[in-house]
Amino acid sequence: MLPGIGIFISAGTVMKVLVPYLRAKGFKVDSVWAQTQEAAKDAAEELEIPFFTSKVDDVLLKREVDLIIIMCPPILHAQIAVKALGIGKHVLCDKPGGLTQSETLKMVHAAQYYPSLISVMAYSLRFLPSFQYVRSVINDKLIGEVNYCDIHVQLGSLVNQKNYDWTCEEGMGGGVLTMIGSHVIDVVSAVIRQRAIRVHGVTRRGLAVKGEVSIRRITSDRFAAFNMEMNGGALVAVTLNSQEGLQNFDISFSVTGSQGFITYRSDPSGGTVTGQSRVVPTAEIFHTDTDELSFLPSSIVNNAPIQPHQRPYINGLFRMVSALRDAFSRVEDRSGWVKEAVSSAATFEDGQYVMAVIEAVKRSEKRREWSEVSIIYEEPDPNPVLSAAVRRSTIAAV
Repeated sequence: MLPGIGIFISAGTVMKVLVPYLRAKGFKVDSVWAQTQEAAKDAAEELEIPFFTSKVDDVLLKREVDLIIIMCPPILHAQIAVKALGIGKHVLCDKPGGLTQSETLKMVHAAQYYPSLISVMAYSLRFLPSFQYVRSVINDKLIGEVNYCDIHVQLGSLVNQKNYDWTCEEGMGGGVLTMIGSHVIDVVSAVIRQRAIRVHGVTRRGLAVKGEVSIRRITSDRFAAFNMEMNGGALVAVTLNSQEGLQNFDISFSVTGSQGFITYRSDPSGGTVTGQSRVVPTAEIFHTDTDELSFLPSSIVNNAPIQPHQRPYINGLFRMVSALRDAFSRVEDRSGWVKEAVSSAATFEDGQYVMAVIEAVKRSEKRREWSEVSIIYEEPDPNPVLSAAVRRSTIAAV
């Protein structure tokens, strides 16, 4: 008994392949939401979904829907996720978990309040077999203690070239630091099992955008470079370069330990891992990924113009869907699930950590100094001046 699915989407190609893959795995996609009724109708017709709407509650309150997939603009992520959990729906949320750490904290509190529901982030790179292989090599101490990681990502522009939307605004979740860097920050912590304690970074906006959106001010960053000091002693250096005109997509993920090294490099068919160990010199450190998109008919893949930078994300997302199917299919109750099947998925707490690192990088850029990664546990006071005045008046009255 697999749960019915309601999806919240924006313009993009991911859903054009994700929905057919969900159906191939036995899920029923029952409802679709978009920001306008016309956009929702077009999506429903293209994806063959029976119900469409531009009202959030219309999807959340449907009895046939038990799993919510949130792939809409980031400004709505926290609002929909918190409301969905409160109604009793499982949630899979795309990056980032809200626009700020305080928004993500609301999602964390909701997930803690409803522990019987699945609440995971779609940080799907950790589901790629290559990164799971790198993690196993590190866990087995084949390269010794992790000293440092060097990560380079190069890709084309992430800005919508046709219409001015959230991808053009840093404050709305746009920019390479949030859109790509969030995945990198998450997969680093998942692979080496360490978290950042302080960071130092810079961001730049890059080349001017051409076309219809060029008359608007683009604030989203297209270059980011930052260093992270981890709580286990490792140093992580990350460089993200997203510029108009770049046609290829390259990821280089290198981990150097006290007794060897291991490197992941992306390629169109998936990715390749190579390395060398001094602990066991005869051990072969080698792995290659397969393209999960080959599971779908070529007509579906060709109809969705997938960008090169989307392929690793989609491949990991497909494997994440398989894990969700495994979690639900082991029990007879439609709303029941097995926790172990999705234990490797990023939680909302992981999403909050990622936002804390991103905010620290932005503080470092502004202050031009190292910045500590601070995770908040209480929502900040929206009006501290008024609250302080009320406290003073209360004390005076006593």
